[in-house]
Amino acid sequence: MQWSHAAKDFYQYCRLERGLSENTIKAYTRDLSKLTVWLDHSSESATPIDINQEVLRTYLYSLAKTVQPRSQARNLSSLKAFFNYLMLEGYRDDHPLELMESPKIGRKLPDSLSTKEIDSMIQAIDRSTPEGERNRTIVETLYGCGLRVSELITLKISDLFFDEGFIKVLGKGDKQRFVPIGLYTIEIIQLYINEVRIHIPTKSGHTDTLFLNRRGAGLTRAMIFHVIKQLAAKAGIKKKVSPHTFRHSFATHLLQNGADLRSIQMMMGHESITTTEIYMHVDKAHLSKVLETHHPRA
Repeated sequence: MQWSHAAKDFYQYCRLERGLSENTIKAYTRDLSKLTVWLDHSSESATPIDINQEVLRTYLYSLAKTVQPRSQARNLSSLKAFFNYLMLEGYRDDHPLELMESPKIGRKLPDSLSTKEIDSMIQAIDRSTPEGERNRTIVETLYGCGLRVSELITLKISDLFFDEGFIKVLGKGDKQRFVPIGLYTIEIIQLYINEVRIHIPTKSGHTDTLFLNRRGAGLTRAMIFHVIKQLAAKAGIKKKVSPHTFRHSFATHLLQNGADLRSIQMMMGHESITTTEIYMHVDKAHLSKVLETHHPRA
């Protein structure tokens, strides 16, 4: 079996059988490609079937000299997934990386914005233009619902169930979930739909897409990042702000105001509660306040 053939089959397996997101699949195939490039430039001539632990260790050690621990861990995870696939399909009887431990990378605490900083970004928007009104709605939706940027750009008008107080979101791995939405955010989205979007001639395939560019097509991830970065600069915010920052702020502010982790997990679409638990470490002042309020010896 050649590497190119194995990579193509692995891609199809990830997409069709495991239903992974396109970003995850791209990361897997990109990391696998790095290994094949290294093999081409080394003295090794191993195939996916006969490559052994020693060769893979040599590759990973060489990688460790040029990339950060977080990237090393992701590369190792990608290769482990690939060899799991080969074993599942019966191409191999062993897993050459089964006992290989991932480098310790720690857990990076997410940046978040205060409500004052979020308000300052919204106030920096020029709402006299259709794009300005759209951008305000984007920021309010990111913060009001805790969406990922990929979830925002794929949001459809038919996904809005305002009477019930929910929106339907297509999350990672094409998994759907219903996210509650507040009256304030509902009013802003309705204003955008009725006053701005209704006047944009939509391109074929985008008649149901909520957020459109001026040409009537859906927005890209890069466009959302660009809008947020510009707004942060106009508002004088020195933090590194991205669309994901609003998602972190959404979770942090919910926790600070007494929401339980399980509810936050469901709203954010985290598969594991341990992912949500990272927000417990964000605001130590909040944790101290909880102790003082609820512990009998405080």
